[in-house]
Amino acid sequence: MVPLRPILRDSGLTEQQWRVLRVLLDEGDTNPSGLAEAGLLYAPTVTRILRELADRGLLVRNQDPWDGRRWKIGATPAGRKLVEQTAKRTSKVLKSYADQFGPERLTALEDELRAFAAAIGGVREVSEAED
Repeated sequence: MVPLRPILRDSGLTEQQWRVLRVLLDEGDTNPSGLAEAGLLYAPTVTRILRELADRGLLVRNQDPWDGRRWKIGATPAGRKLVEQTAKRTSKVLKSYADQFGPERLTALEDELRAFAAAIGGVREVSEAED
């Protein structure tokens, strides 16, 4: 993540905010629990991030029409645009890593990391200070 942090900072996003917005664009509208699980974040972190991103007009929170106790979260057009613009820049960095490492090796590494995560029962959130 180190080379991506300046790109995220230029976009006004933290790593965790980026993960939340990427989940929304990659997987569609979901609830806060779904965001926490898919983004590998703690629920209180997601709550704070949702408030911050909603205040910036990057996402919208709506009550679930079938269960008034639940919320559905979705990216706004501004949120989608920000992710698309930022992803253009981050994808160049990630592509250069893939090119340097080799596509077969990268696929094997990703497979091993998924197997490792499954073996240990998932992955806990890593704060920026721990990197």
